[in-house]
Order: sequence, then C-alpha cells, then structure tokens
Amino acid sequence: MHIYGTKTWKTFGATDFLRKNERMASLLPAAMRMASLQKDCADALPPMFSSCDVLSFEQGQLVLATPTSAVAAKLKQQLPKLQAALHKRGWQVDGIKLKVQVTRSAPPAVEIRKLSMPETAVTAFEELGDTLAPTAQNEKLIAAIKSMAAKRRAY
Repeated sequence: MHIYGTKTWKTFGATDFLRKNERMASLLPAAMRMASLQKDCADALPPMFSSCDVLSFEQGQLVLATPTSAVAAKLKQQLPKLQAALHKRGWQVDGIKLKVQVTRSAPPAVEIRKLSMPETAVTAFEELGDTLAPTAQNEKLIAAIKSMAAKRRAY
C-alpha cells in the first residue's frame, strides 16, 4: 500500500488502520469481539457451516448469515448445540436467528488437474483429424481436434 504524499511503501493491516485513526479506534474493541465470536462459532460448528458468518450480537441475540436456505435448515438443527457451546465459552446468548444472505456465495470447491490422455487416444485423434472430409462445415472441428492432439502430444 502506498500512502499518497510519501516516498515509501508500507503494509498496513486492518487493526493498524483502526488504531491509527481516532474515530476508527473506537471500533477496534467491537471488531475484536465480533472476530472472537466468529471464531468460537466456527469452532463449535461442524466444518460444513464454515461459510456462515456472524452478522450481529446485541442484547443476547446472535444473528448468523447463511449462504443458502438449505444450509440454514441444517444449521437450525445445530442451534441448541451452538448455544450451549457459546455459553461454555462465556457468551451470554439468549437466542440465535438465521438470515439467508444469497449475495454471498460459498467458495467453489473445484479441484483443477490436468487431464492425461493415453498415447493411443492422442494418435486416434490425430488420425481422425486427418481422415475427416475437409469441408467448410468440418473446418473448425478438424482444427479443434488437431489442436487438442498437438497439446496432448506436448505433455
């Protein structure tokens, strides 16, 4: 991060920013409290609820955000267990409400890996590209098949 009007680059974390600004410094205890509550909720719940967040905690009412209504329905079954776990950790939770926050999506669980193709398959695709009739209709198909075979040959 570069601060305008200075010659040096400096890295600031969120807590550094809050500490350095008088008005924002008053938010630091509340932010730390919410972060602690979020951690305690995450520790008390099974991993499948890792996409749930603490929205607010006022007057004993905890409000949690869930990404979908299906997660909210499953989480609803875990609320007594969560409330008991939070009581053990010193949080005075009288009630828990759930809000579905559709705009927040769960991170995709996509595993990226290279596809491997046996040598015989690569050869078969090369032969297919050579044997297709070279018509205008087949032109893009032939180019795609030959390109794929060439890429697989490179691996």
